[in-house]
Amino acid sequence: MDERLISSSMREEDVKTEYSLRPRMLSEYIGQHAVKDHMRIYIDAALKRAEPLDHAIFYGPPGLGKTTLAGIVANEMGVSLRVTSGPAITHAGDLAALLTNLAPGDVLFIDEIHRLNANVEEVLYPAMEDFALDIIIGKGPSARSIRLDLPKFTLIGATTRMGLLTSPLRDRFGIKEQLAMYDSESLKEIIIRSARILGIEIAEEGAVEIGSRARGTPRVANRLLRRIRDYAEVRKSGFIDLESAKEGLDMLGVDELGLDEVDRRMLQTMIVKFCGRPVGLDTIAAATGEDAATIEDVYEPYLLRLGFIARTPRRRIVMPAGYAHLGYQSDTQQLKLEVEE
Repeated sequence: MDERLISSSMREEDVKTEYSLRPRMLSEYIGQHAVKDHMRIYIDAALKRAEPLDHAIFYGPPGLGKTTLAGIVANEMGVSLRVTSGPAITHAGDLAALLTNLAPGDVLFIDEIHRLNANVEEVLYPAMEDFALDIIIGKGPSARSIRLDLPKFTLIGATTRMGLLTSPLRDRFGIKEQLAMYDSESLKEIIIRSARILGIEIAEEGAVEIGSRARGTPRVANRLLRRIRDYAEVRKSGFIDLESAKEGLDMLGVDELGLDEVDRRMLQTMIVKFCGRPVGLDTIAAATGEDAATIEDVYEPYLLRLGFIARTPRRRIVMPAGYAHLGYQSDTQQLKLEVEE
């Protein structure tokens, strides 16, 4: 391919149909090879038996494609997808309304399923196991329970915190798949595909550079691609080559390892303000002005993966690699004592 250029020309009708960057079938889904292989077997087996797919839960860090995968399951099964989230279902009646409106075989996707309240979860148990809904009519001595039959459906849950699911709920999922961080090659393919859909001209070197700084996450990769497109259109010719990609990423404050301003501020706060001593999550959040849950779900997993920080019995500490990345000297002996304690 001349100058390793990926052409972004698309027919007008293709642009109209590709209104989303999310793949719609397993064949279009990039990365997560083990999960794809498993889901292909489960889906084909369910179709062969003319049965709904067993209930499934996808877990892993944010932005890895859990919602996308739920949509793919519905498309592969040829059924409708109903989407909601744990915090949105505040009462058992909300869940009952969702379940009674499902058609046979439909997929109900609940994002952040670990945030369901206990009363809603109790209603979900018989719905998942027996495809039935228990409703209490009346109050006091005259109250009685009736059971409504539900169409057979597939519940797909997504969570970033598998450990927060109660055991009764977790055990009712027949399919459990963990989504892992993406490698640079998969992210490059995702960026090239997204560029084609968005009508962006990009060189393979530019896609590699963006992918290498995308924290192993497709959502981050697509966000960076859009922002680099803006930079290339305003400051360059509109074509994203290696130079444009590097300059745009530097402008965004994303370094060679994918760390942004928040990551560096966290590390610097722990090193400078707290002199490298163990620091609690709430203390880090207060010192950096970030939400504790955001730090734990979004920023901390990547820093842990890089080996820049560690969780110890005495809270969090910065590891030698984190010191070195910011240009600080670490007390290796003291860090060893902290980890051992």
